[in-house]
Amino acid sequence: MSAPTDTQTPASSPDSVKDAARGERVTHSRVRDVALPGGTGTLALLTLDNGLDHTKPTTLGPEGLAELHAALEVLRRRAADGEIVAVAITGKPYFLAAGADLTQAAAVQVRDDALALGRAGHAAYTLLQDMGVPTFAFVNGVALGGGLEVALNCTYRTVASDAGALALPEVGLGLVPGWGGAYLVPRLLGVEKAMDVILARPAANKPFKAKEAYEIGLVDALFEAPDFLESSLRWAEAVLRGEIVVERRELDPQPVWDAVVAGTRQRLDAVVAGSRPAPYRALDLVAAARTASREEAFAAEDEALADLIMSDEMRASVYAFQLVSKGKRPQGAPDPKLARPVTRVGIVGAGLMAAQIALLFAQRLQVPVVMRDLDQERVDKGLGYVRATVEKLVGSGRMSADTGARIVGSVHGTTELGDFAGCDVVIEAVTEILGLKKKVFAELESVLSPEAVLLTNTSALSITEMAADLQHPERVVGMHFFNPVAQMPLVEIIQAAKTDDAALATAFAMTKKLRKTAVLVADRPGFVVNRLLILLMGKIVEAVENGTSVEVADRAVAPLGLPMPPFALFDLVGPAVGLHVLTSLREDLGDRFPESPGLQRIVDEQIPVVLDAPKGLPKPVDPAIQAVFGTGEAGGAGALDEAGVLDSVLTALTQEIGRMLDEGVVASPSQIDLCMILGAGWGFHLGGITPYLDRTGYSEKVLGRRLLPDGVANVPAASRV
Repeated sequence: MSAPTDTQTPASSPDSVKDAARGERVTHSRVRDVALPGGTGTLALLTLDNGLDHTKPTTLGPEGLAELHAALEVLRRRAADGEIVAVAITGKPYFLAAGADLTQAAAVQVRDDALALGRAGHAAYTLLQDMGVPTFAFVNGVALGGGLEVALNCTYRTVASDAGALALPEVGLGLVPGWGGAYLVPRLLGVEKAMDVILARPAANKPFKAKEAYEIGLVDALFEAPDFLESSLRWAEAVLRGEIVVERRELDPQPVWDAVVAGTRQRLDAVVAGSRPAPYRALDLVAAARTASREEAFAAEDEALADLIMSDEMRASVYAFQLVSKGKRPQGAPDPKLARPVTRVGIVGAGLMAAQIALLFAQRLQVPVVMRDLDQERVDKGLGYVRATVEKLVGSGRMSADTGARIVGSVHGTTELGDFAGCDVVIEAVTEILGLKKKVFAELESVLSPEAVLLTNTSALSITEMAADLQHPERVVGMHFFNPVAQMPLVEIIQAAKTDDAALATAFAMTKKLRKTAVLVADRPGFVVNRLLILLMGKIVEAVENGTSVEVADRAVAPLGLPMPPFALFDLVGPAVGLHVLTSLREDLGDRFPESPGLQRIVDEQIPVVLDAPKGLPKPVDPAIQAVFGTGEAGGAGALDEAGVLDSVLTALTQEIGRMLDEGVVASPSQIDLCMILGAGWGFHLGGITPYLDRTGYSEKVLGRRLLPDGVANVPAASRV
């Protein structure tokens, strides 16, 4: 391969696109000529590069798209003149491109500009299909959204084995794959696989790894990272010479296409229930992709993008995305330098929650972990959980055998209190009984050094009261994990009345090493997630106690598009746990957290609350539990319809959020949103909870004010037609 020649192309941009690009972190299109090693000719290699290091992902905004368009126009002329035999596109280290610049999209004020943004992407990307010579995408790193669509518009694609993630996540952000993805993917992979790429994977936030992308057919060749570019060039030359032929599948028959679309629409109705437009718009685009011309399909993508960019759901999604991204730098945390070193961790309890925490600590902190319980049988059960989970991870290839052996070897069990001596941190995960937790902490003080940090995984109890009788209450911090511990990304860090900065900083430092997002919360009942989630479920149960049909009550919050209906959530957390927290919050915060004799009976008699459902679909409430609530046949003066139940829930949540902000439970409304997104699975399309309450008018109706400024997580009032 000869030395490359730089032929940097100029940027040009229509004035309207330039105006939209203010504040853009511009991705440049840098072109160099490469003489193919076998003498086939010259390949023009275009590299997408924003000139910054790997901590600043490459994204594509209006000005970057204009520069790409200009560069590709030059290359098309060179191809026509016979100067080059192929064009390839790749990225700076670790990135092809992380997609469109969402900040630019969210800043659009009028629909015409949103339409122009979609058209600008298509105008540039279509040149990759119309180059006149074969085009190749050398996917050297992350390729998300518009980044992956760059590759999809090329004739052929290779991928590096260490490429971080390939995906079309747009639907999860209130958009659609709008630069060719909705048209090209079903034609490339077949309509059924396309539904996974465009709808299912974004919903699960599960991008493809490089090998998975190769196996499904998103890319045509997989090469090891160290010599990825050289291998890709050799492969491209073999394709150009006809030595390698890449077969493309036939289009699925129309009946198959229609059946898959119909089945997917039915599933969307069951899961999404019309709560947001993006999945339905994406499905409509895929439905039409078989028979539409490219021009028709791309025009339809432009219109869908324009509509969605000007939707509140998209603005809330971008707000949520940015909130989660910035959540890695927690608000209100003390100086990290104050954190104490953690070389050994103790866990009080060996039940399921304790065992999950033990596994996480051993895996991420890479320090010895000791679990203690009252008898050896419980200890063995906890250790068995750790061992079985590790074996499953190793067996599935998600963990190496060496890592698994290290983790299992670092988790120990004991019944002896003295074995906690030498621990820098001990976290209790015992039954939610205040007296028991106080006793545990008192015992720990007798064997731990005064500098050791005491953590509690309580979900609702007062940490200040828990620490009140200790000699060193300043070292007690709440560190509330959510179940399942491995999957749930939120940790509520609770500062008690006497918690000092060193203990608090240690909890934050640990959370960062655990790769979780920490939110600082004041020591108030239920903290954030449980206070709001249990209130929601309590209002649902209250409606049923007053004569509302359980099926009506269970469907009432469907417009929110939550991960599951209320009674399915009761089933997941366990009715006994839900009842305990509801009772605890009622005792602390008053009768706005309702009493429920029916729920008490469900717990006492262990009555199932939901019916089975096909995998992936929400479990419906069992209508038979109507009788449990003492209302017999649903109906009567106190019965509500779905709108009435939803109004009751949203009014109560708005009032409670107002109280929480007045109490200083968190620093700002955005922190409540962050907690509900990461701790309760509330959708990005809601922006958490406060943007939804703002845009539905509940904030102003109930509190007399918006919770967030106009335009932060919604289309500004001035931009509405």
